[in-house]
Amino acid sequence: MDSFTFTVGKLDAGMAILIGERAHLIEFPSLLLPPGVSSGSIVNIAVHRNTVEEKRQRREFWELQDQILETFGVKTPQPPQLQVRNVTQTSVTLEWPPIQLATAGLRSLDIYRNQQRLAPIPFPLQNTSTKLSGLEQDTAYTFQLVLRTTAGVFPSNIIKLKTHTMADTSGISVCFGNVQDKALLEDAKLALEDMKAKWSDRVQIDTTHFVCTTPASTPQGASATGGTSGAPGVEYQKALQASIPIVQPQWILGCLQARKMVPISQYYLGATPPAAQYTRPTSTRVTTTGAPRSDPLTSVESPQPKAAGSTSPFVNQPAEDGKPSQVSSDRTVRDSKASSTSHTSTLDTSSSMQSPESSTSLQSTEDGQATPTSPGGTTSVRTGKPAKRRQGTMQKDFRFPSPVNKTPTPPAVVENDGETTPVTESGMDEATVSAPPSNVPPALPTPGMKTPAVMGVTHDGDEEVGETEEVDLS
Repeated sequence: MDSFTFTVGKLDAGMAILIGERAHLIEFPSLLLPPGVSSGSIVNIAVHRNTVEEKRQRREFWELQDQILETFGVKTPQPPQLQVRNVTQTSVTLEWPPIQLATAGLRSLDIYRNQQRLAPIPFPLQNTSTKLSGLEQDTAYTFQLVLRTTAGVFPSNIIKLKTHTMADTSGISVCFGNVQDKALLEDAKLALEDMKAKWSDRVQIDTTHFVCTTPASTPQGASATGGTSGAPGVEYQKALQASIPIVQPQWILGCLQARKMVPISQYYLGATPPAAQYTRPTSTRVTTTGAPRSDPLTSVESPQPKAAGSTSPFVNQPAEDGKPSQVSSDRTVRDSKASSTSHTSTLDTSSSMQSPESSTSLQSTEDGQATPTSPGGTTSVRTGKPAKRRQGTMQKDFRFPSPVNKTPTPPAVVENDGETTPVTESGMDEATVSAPPSNVPPALPTPGMKTPAVMGVTHDGDEEVGETEEVDLS
């Protein structure tokens, strides 16, 4: 180990001047000199290198540099992520997650509207939402947050939106207070669901209306806060402080019926609101009973028996009320006789007297013949051959006037020497007109039915016709 010799020159409390052999002057801490050294004393100083300590200090130095880089060079402030919470006709509510500053210092957090600075956000480290009012309805806007820190400026994403029209009620956000009528409260909640609106039990930043029937707190709210049920509720007081309109539940029903935002002046607490009622939706499904309904384009209807008592003169023609028309017995018998070339009419009577209310209906047999039957099932007239049908075309909406039913006049009875003789309208007795069989009493005429015609003779002046030619009447 090398050693150097020095002479102590000037010596004071903190520093000593050492003079070397070649008149080299160095300053040396006096605390490191041996005890009892004074000016003029000669000392030897030896110097050597400590490599172990040198390596240790170098290692600690670079570890400190890595910590500084990781803390201040890797993590940076994050731009805010702006989101839309609610939109109404004249306001918008925006929200964002808590801002991330990393190790930077916060300078300001500002809200921009249409690329112009609107206002700073108060308490930006605590607030995560803001409500902007005073907007124009049915107008497009853009919004953005700008975060300024000691590490730089970090703008958020741009939100583009359009305020609602008066017909859009989805922006309603209701806080319910004390509504004493439970049925009215339930109807109001269902109405909000139909309008796609929101409701809550607490006043929030996007609350647009406070709905109640009395300012008193609910029993549940009074027990939770330790107050009395007659005192104003906590949420009611919050609504007053936030200048939130306080209305009655009928306002919600009025908006639903009008399908738009209605004025709230008639629905203030204490006023008599207009009558409004919520109609709950019902199922429109109809259950069909009986036989399944067939397709009208593919189904073929079979001939059905025609009921008596119809006034339509045509077979299978629709009546005035949209139902299939029916034909009376006298018209059926006359048409069947007129269309037949040679036939034999047979009259079968099940009794000599029939009630005036009895009538004859028309049934179809397997061979295509038309057979009028009485309600009891007794056949009254049968044609020997199938009737010829007249062919032609006519307009479907054409209708003949209905014939007038006349009540037949019963024959008069004349007493002659103790005997009674029926007299016809012509003044002749019935025995003169026709001679019934000796053992069969004559049958009285049935209302709506005429006497069968003799072969080749008709009562209505109809003559037998041959083949007809189809003529287009349209």
